Amino acid sequence: MDPAVALRELGGVGTLRELLAYTNRSQLSAALAAGRIHKPRHNRYCLADLDGSMRAVARTGGTASHLSAALEFGWKLKHDPVRPCITLPRSARKPEGAYELHWADLSERELRRDVTSRTRTVIDCARAYDFDVALCVADSALREGILDADDLVIAAARSPRTGRAKALRVARAASPLRANPFETCLHVIAMSVPGLDVVPQGEVPGVGRVDLLDRALGMVIEAESLEHHWTKAGLQRDVDRYTKAARLGLVVLRFSWMDVMFRPDDVRAAIEDVVRWRTMQAVGRHGLVA
Repeated sequence: MDPAVALRELGGVGTLRELLAYTNRSQLSAALAAGRIHKPRHNRYCLADLDGSMRAVARTGGTASHLSAALEFGWKLKHDPVRPCITLPRSARKPEGAYELHWADLSERELRRDVTSRTRTVIDCARAYDFDVALCVADSALREGILDADDLVIAAARSPRTGRAKALRVARAASPLRANPFETCLHVIAMSVPGLDVVPQGEVPGVGRVDLLDRALGMVIEAESLEHHWTKAGLQRDVDRYTKAARLGLVVLRFSWMDVMFRPDDVRAAIEDVVRWRTMQAVGRHGLVA
């Protein structure tokens, strides 16, 4: 797979080990030489030009924030920022140039380090962006292990009134269990389906962990990337795994990265159809028992 495509599926940022699950070293070197991907530091590859974001910080006198700050921390995102995200002190004038600009009171440490704090970055994204974009940031922050869920909920509750409800929603929904933005975005779609109540990384006896599980309806929803499924061994593992799930009476829905990121309405409609049928089947079984 092309390294840029692989990085996009990984959330815009990846290690060498993560990338080699999708591509090879020669393709990686060629993509680096062509400037299609970047290596800002040891064992760190990304799509966005982080040096460009920091040059924007220097030009504007502001601080990298929002999605630019998230990239600086190495967090995985639904998509890279279209423009460098910069927060300026409230008294600063609007600079010339193509930036995503915000104004706020900045701490001395944030001004000195040229990047907003981790907690602030999560809350800023939650207040500024759509739920799925912001939840990808929050999930990635929790997976890093420096922040915990309580930190985010407390910070969201203390955030400015404008956007506080959005921040609280993201903070309460955030989880380190979802492995990447692909799984996060699939879960967000599932959250919008009435009658469905899935948990991430649910354990199924004899099958193992699945991406999303609704025990009551007997539904498994999987985010299928090429990372674990492009070899003969991976194919056989899939066949065994999903045959075991079927023998337990589970319905398995599998969606690709392209489905989730570019056809979310189709994914939602497919899930809704299965929820409707499983609900009808559950009602029928209940009626027979009665």
